[in-house]
Amino acid sequence: MNFRKILFLSLVAIISLSTNAQEFFKKKDLMSVGVYYYPEHWNPDQWDRDIKNIANHGFEFIHMAEFAWAMMEPEEGVYDFAWLDKVIELAKKYKLKVILGTPTPCPPVWMGIKYPEIYLMDANYQREQHGTRANMSLSNPVFLEKTQLIVAIMAKRYGKNKTVIGWQIDNEPEAKEDYSPSAQKAFIKWLQKKYTTIEALNQAWGTRFWSQLFASFDEVHIYNATSVGWWGTNPIAILDYKRFTADTQAAFLDFQAEELRKYIVPSQYITTNYVAKGGQTDPRRSTKMDFASFTAYPNYGSSNLGDLGFRLGDYSVLMYANDYYKSVDGLTGVMELQPGQVNWANHNSLLQPGTVRMWLWHCFAGGSSFACTYRYRQVLYGSEQYHHGIVTTDGITLSQGGKEYVQVINEINQLRKDYSEKAKTPEKLAKRKTGLMWSFDNLWNLDRQCQTYQWNTWGHMQRYQQILHSLGAPVEFITEEDNFEDYHFIVVPAYEMVDEALVAKWKKYVENGGNLIVSTRTGAKDKNAHLWESNLSGIMNDLIGGEIEQFDMLPGGKSGNIVMNDKTYHWSSWGDLIKPYKDTEVLASYKDQFYKGTACVLKNKIGKGTVWYVGVESTDGQLEKDIIKSAFNANDIGVENYPEGVFVQYRDGFWVAVNYSSTDYELNLDNKATILIGEKVLQPAGVTVWIE
Repeated sequence: MNFRKILFLSLVAIISLSTNAQEFFKKKDLMSVGVYYYPEHWNPDQWDRDIKNIANHGFEFIHMAEFAWAMMEPEEGVYDFAWLDKVIELAKKYKLKVILGTPTPCPPVWMGIKYPEIYLMDANYQREQHGTRANMSLSNPVFLEKTQLIVAIMAKRYGKNKTVIGWQIDNEPEAKEDYSPSAQKAFIKWLQKKYTTIEALNQAWGTRFWSQLFASFDEVHIYNATSVGWWGTNPIAILDYKRFTADTQAAFLDFQAEELRKYIVPSQYITTNYVAKGGQTDPRRSTKMDFASFTAYPNYGSSNLGDLGFRLGDYSVLMYANDYYKSVDGLTGVMELQPGQVNWANHNSLLQPGTVRMWLWHCFAGGSSFACTYRYRQVLYGSEQYHHGIVTTDGITLSQGGKEYVQVINEINQLRKDYSEKAKTPEKLAKRKTGLMWSFDNLWNLDRQCQTYQWNTWGHMQRYQQILHSLGAPVEFITEEDNFEDYHFIVVPAYEMVDEALVAKWKKYVENGGNLIVSTRTGAKDKNAHLWESNLSGIMNDLIGGEIEQFDMLPGGKSGNIVMNDKTYHWSSWGDLIKPYKDTEVLASYKDQFYKGTACVLKNKIGKGTVWYVGVESTDGQLEKDIIKSAFNANDIGVENYPEGVFVQYRDGFWVAVNYSSTDYELNLDNKATILIGEKVLQPAGVTVWIE
């Protein structure tokens, strides 16, 4: 091999390794919009018409094939891709790009008949059956072998196809509990790798309690809360099972990603579409994909904000997804955003006109590089007959949601004309940027031992997230491994399990001038979920400037009072009773109960920075908001005061405001502002876009 060829191959390798997720999307395109299409559901005579209409409506890509394994491999080892080839050619004909899904959520019936062990077992040790989706044991060697085969065959066929721009692995991956023999064996291997010795496992799990000691790994089993009883199940063993299940699901995605990369060109990206608030799955555990995307539907429950909330959707879904998924790999997009009614919600009311458009613009404001709708046509049969599509059952007429998608496509195209690569993030936003620490391990463990039905770990975290957005602060989710110095403020809500290294890193961050806002229940346990022997706050004492001596919870319907700066607040679900150290400032104390006068909020100066410990959860969040607002003001950083449900965000030179509340909101715009879309007064489901 000559020198030039060696140099060329070396450069190719370097370029391939240095591919940044953002390189898959051009900044000037802002947000491309696509649609799911299922050719297998329709008469082939209609494919040309449908693909042509998709292009005419302005969509830029179509998404296909994630549920079509039986179409691709109708018999074991017999493959048929002629139908998919034809649709991809039609996409090319009408200048559409394609995202292909690997079909692993739905293995064909022949596989389960011949290899029944591919199905997972539920907590009653009953095998799942053919006929639904995501019912496989991801620990089963046969299923993994069949997965590798179908993924490799697809990648070889389409990995260099210029019409195909990306791959979605699986669909809405969920870390499902599996009690099958395959999972039992895999769990033991996982434990052996983590603990090495059975003595270490016994120590970590606390198996001396109730005579649970193991003599060898062969004796270990998956603790089954359904069989043993929720309250009697070893909580640390259950936490490890949660970790194992999430690791298994992540390994399944990475397994497919590695197989795809053997054959696809570097310009094709790999992602998957996590359920926006899927608390059993940890996207950060997967490391082989290019970025994480998400699914978000406006059809969540009836307890949303205001009288119109049941028609506007739960704002917290996109608030979380926009901030979280972008933080995983620096880029994200919404892979599924339903354009109307569904079949699975507790109620399936029509959406308020404008809601789909508002959700899309909220995705844009949050930084999505693409938005895709599920689905183009409303299917005439199957379990999702009542899922609205971009077009109605006739396959031609735009639905209300379809009209709003087309409107957003046209608005994005208009906005592209105003894009400037010279646009810079306003200085006030850069100063407010806040890191929000979040760990699924902590979520799983806290939810196992809430201690009161009023406690909601996810809701507690989102309370702080919502407060930050109401103050106009950009939010980025961070982990223990991230560089804390990138943030002037870090908020740590209910981060239960800590170790010496993390506490030292927090302390160093504060000593160097950082501002750390820590909420109740943070640091209550070590990384094995054991309580501290010294006292309730253990190794957190020096950081927060005091010791937690007790904690209290009030019954539902009862509330206690707190005083801070002569203002009274109310609490009920959780309250720490804190003994402050000599030089620690007490910001708030209890106003009643038998421990009246006891501290519950501390402010501790360390070096150049400050730690706030908020040892109580107020009933309405106003206490927490006032504390964070005062922290910003103490650093000479001005804040906004947006009402709940109103989001104002900046992206690529554009300001975007959306309104999930049920009342009008008048924007306070700068005199230099030029409104490009919408009005100064935001109506419910309203959108306003402007430049300054």
